Amino acid sequence: MGVQMSERAERAVVITTIFPPTEVVRKFAAMSGWRLVVAGDRKTPADWAHPGVTFLSGADQERSGYRIARELPWNHYCRKMIGYVRAIRMGAQVIVDTDDDNIPKPDWSFPEFEGEFLTTGNRLGFINVYRLFTGQTIWPRGFPLELLTSPQAAPTRDQLTPAVSRVGIWQGLADGDPDVDAIYRLTNNTACYFNDGPPVVLGEGTVCPFNSQNTAYHRELFPLLYMPAHVTFRFTDILRGLVAQPILWAAGWRLGFTKATVVQERNPHNYLKDFESEIPCYLHAAKVIDVVGSVVSSRLPVLENLVRAYRELVRVGIVPDRELPLLDAWLEDVGQGADE
Repeated sequence: MGVQMSERAERAVVITTIFPPTEVVRKFAAMSGWRLVVAGDRKTPADWAHPGVTFLSGADQERSGYRIARELPWNHYCRKMIGYVRAIRMGAQVIVDTDDDNIPKPDWSFPEFEGEFLTTGNRLGFINVYRLFTGQTIWPRGFPLELLTSPQAAPTRDQLTPAVSRVGIWQGLADGDPDVDAIYRLTNNTACYFNDGPPVVLGEGTVCPFNSQNTAYHRELFPLLYMPAHVTFRFTDILRGLVAQPILWAAGWRLGFTKATVVQERNPHNYLKDFESEIPCYLHAAKVIDVVGSVVSSRLPVLENLVRAYRELVRVGIVPDRELPLLDAWLEDVGQGADE
């Protein structure tokens, strides 16, 4: 289909894919009130097309004028960021980030971004939100392994209290094969079907990793969609989510989790390679929160706090310095806003 610069959409779903249109594509493309934006890659079929989808081929990306299109590596998950830029230029107020193997359920949706929600306490550190939706011993990718058996890191619903919050990012859970780490898959790998229940919002200073598989962003926080391209593949969206949380708190926003609204039929993975790629998650998750928290300020805008966060992550050696030119390109593209 190619990119049509006159397209407009207030709500967009963004994926990248190397496969022909999947069931996920067909279902999102058919949803009223949403526009599916698909960023292709070098491995994506040359004839990829589907009705109702804004598809950005490699050639479309090269002539888009987006600076990030020139900076991003090819054959990389982070090509998805070109889809984010396109959605922003289309005037999106909400962007949902997902993958081509997360099938939306009939009731797929997200809560409002402001309202009264069940909320955790403040300053609890890392908690395992999955345990609020299931009795299984399961944890999200990026959760610190040293806390798996900590009672303090596994709150119960009777410890939640209603509170009014502005939720800038909603993470929807995934049934079937949810986002867990390679250690879980290598040692257990039991399927999980989460319990239904009302959404849960994390208080300030309370942390849980979140991913790029079923996640809604409010327009004011679109800069936080940035995914670092020069860290390992299994760390990139987890690092993004960890960086986002102290910046959310500083801006008066919160992170929320909802019941499972997609079913993941996971594309094939090599679990040992996943484990190798996840080593930075195991080693650095807690440090990332500390590092970012030390440099963000409630007096600064989200964009500037994001720059400060990555500069400090480079300084301490968690992120390589070649990430900074890519971040600069992203912020230039995002800052241009919707097309006229």
